[in-house]
Amino acid sequence: MLLLGSGKPTRRQLVDGALLYGGPQALVTGLEACRRQGLRGSGIAANGIHLLIPDSCKVSSVGSVTVERTTRMPRPVVVDGVPMAPLFRAVLDECRRFSARDPVRALLTEAVQRGRLNPEVLIRELEAGSDRGSALPREVLRDVLRGARSVAEVDAMAVWRRTGLPEPLWNHELRDASGRYIGTPDGYFKKVRLAWEVDSYDFHFAREQYAGTLERNSRYAAEGILVLQTLPSRLRSEPGKVAAELVAAYDAANSMNVLQLRGVPTRRSNLLNKQ
Repeated sequence: MLLLGSGKPTRRQLVDGALLYGGPQALVTGLEACRRQGLRGSGIAANGIHLLIPDSCKVSSVGSVTVERTTRMPRPVVVDGVPMAPLFRAVLDECRRFSARDPVRALLTEAVQRGRLNPEVLIRELEAGSDRGSALPREVLRDVLRGARSVAEVDAMAVWRRTGLPEPLWNHELRDASGRYIGTPDGYFKKVRLAWEVDSYDFHFAREQYAGTLERNSRYAAEGILVLQTLPSRLRSEPGKVAAELVAAYDAANSMNVLQLRGVPTRRSNLLNKQ
């Protein structure tokens, strides 16, 4: 493909040029295909064009075009005239190229939430494909299957694994005896009645959201549920400290329940008795 005229080629021109180079059966995959099918891929820098071609084709990578030969050519999806791999394949083709967890977590959680991909479909695709670069996607998808709905919740699961505590219920809706809604904590340790909330500063401390957070915590308190709040940023910057705080909160909640089972008045019951 020859670009007529001066100036930098557009992204579409780069894509068209890559497809011409790859041949008539070439498909765009990776980040380019993800974004053309509705994902943002936030925080992931735009790179070259990643192509899939049949294994029998003798075309090699060149310049900004990465050519991957495969015996498992997917059925193409055509968006605005561009043939590409379906979203589940494009996401995993991109994730396999990363050696860091952050972009893998970001892309897979967005694919499940925004792209509405079933995590089990992604896992089946991983099982069917090459093992190359599959370790990190497998690890993240295990957490997504547990119930993580965001990157912060995936990070929370990684912190929980440091603690040795029983696994909590993830994103489990809590209601009182009459059926009234209490909350949906990120993690809930049912045995000791401990709610773990990963609360974003930006979201929860705007005026309306702050009021909602206070109301939520009041509902927890009314039901005798201890709540631990953690900023998402600390899950990565201080995972050891957060893990220790989670263990301490669990132990405190467990102690409160033990005292109640023994009929020992807690500070809360003492205050009520004095009123």
